[in-house]
Amino acid sequence: MTTAAEASMINPVTLFLTADIVVQAIMLGLAVASLWSWAVIIDKAVRFSALNRQANSFEQDVGSGRSLEEIAAQAGPNPAHPLPRMLVIALADWREARTRGPLTENHANLLMSRIDRALDSLIAREGQRVENGLGVLSVVATSSPFIGLFGTVWGIMNAFGAIALSGNTNLSTVAPAISEALFATALGLAAAIPAYIAYNKFSIDAGKFTGRLESFADDLQAAVARRLGGSTAPSSPPVTGDHSRREL
Repeated sequence: MTTAAEASMINPVTLFLTADIVVQAIMLGLAVASLWSWAVIIDKAVRFSALNRQANSFEQDVGSGRSLEEIAAQAGPNPAHPLPRMLVIALADWREARTRGPLTENHANLLMSRIDRALDSLIAREGQRVENGLGVLSVVATSSPFIGLFGTVWGIMNAFGAIALSGNTNLSTVAPAISEALFATALGLAAAIPAYIAYNKFSIDAGKFTGRLESFADDLQAAVARRLGGSTAPSSPPVTGDHSRREL
């Protein structure tokens, strides 16, 4: 049967209230770090889900056989998602070049270079945007165990101090300080483990999404190159075929 003293040593509130001021500060810091990391985790999960869902819908539109101009017009002049925004940028540069008259080989090369720089710049900005917040997860994952360990060391020092003051090595003398120390370690691990798992998952997701943008940018440049190499008529051929092959 658990006694009142034993129950107090496993009660988190009691452990916090009876802890040394230094250990209390460590516990509070770890609790705040854990809440912060969970806020980032939830935000990233929602954002990646929305980005991939919208990307899937856009790719289905591109692979449906509709023209690129029609899809770009549906997306609007300044779409929020990077995939349709890349299409709008590429087609805007294409139309601007066509309004200047027949395209020479030099003009065509300049157009391809301009589109390439614009798409690369957009991909770089979007890559940074999807990685925002991952630094928080990295810091929490790497530092929380050591902060908790510091609380553990401090609590054990308090336990030895209690032994020195009382001159008694009975377990009841050192149990409270040791319980506080172990609780600080547990808080450090509780903050670090979810942050570490989420950091690795979202880092992989960010890399996959950036690769998705780069692949679509290559497809857009290939589509523009086919137009430059073939007919210079302003109307675009319909998009046909399986978009998994990414033939725009």
